[in-house]
Amino acid sequence: MRRIAIVGPESSGKTTLALELSERLGAAAVPEAARAFLTGLGRPYAEADLLTIAKLQVEREELEADASGRSGSGLLLCDTDLLTIRIWSEEKFGRCDPWIVAECERRRYDLWLLCRPDIPWEPDPLRENPHDRERLFVAYASRLQRLARPFRIIEGTLEQRLATAWAAILQLPD
Repeated sequence: MRRIAIVGPESSGKTTLALELSERLGAAAVPEAARAFLTGLGRPYAEADLLTIAKLQVEREELEADASGRSGSGLLLCDTDLLTIRIWSEEKFGRCDPWIVAECERRRYDLWLLCRPDIPWEPDPLRENPHDRERLFVAYASRLQRLARPFRIIEGTLEQRLATAWAAILQLPD
C-alpha cells in the first residue's frame, strides 16, 4: 500500500486536497485526528494533548491502511501526519514529546504533499496562526529535507494543486 501524507501550515488546503484526491482516485483518506479531538475537548488544549492526538493519528492511519488493504485500493491519503504535530508542538511549546519525535522519524510515507499557504486564510475556531504561514511552510520544507523525505510542493488553484499531486502520485513506483 502506498501512503501519502498531506502536510503544511494551517489553512493551506490540506483537507480539501485530501478529500478531492480521495474522491477522484477512489482512495481511502484518513482525516486529521486533531480536529475531532480538539472539537470535543471542552477546554484549551495542553502540551500533553498533542501526544494523545499523535497516537490517535497513528491508530487511525493503521486502521484505515488495514481496511484499505483488504479492499484493494492500494493508496492511503493522510490528511496530516506526525510531522505536523511535531512542528506545531515545537512552535507552541518550544519542544516536542520524545515519542512523537521518534515516531515521526520512524514512520515512512511514499510521498509527502506539502501545501503552500498561497490561498486565503479561512478563519476557524481551531486555527491559531494566520500571520506567518509562509515561515511555517519553510519550516516544513526544511524538516522534510533534513529527514530526506520525498516531497512535492503543492500550490496554486485547486485544479493546479490536483494536477501537481496527481502527477507526483503517478511517478511513485508500483
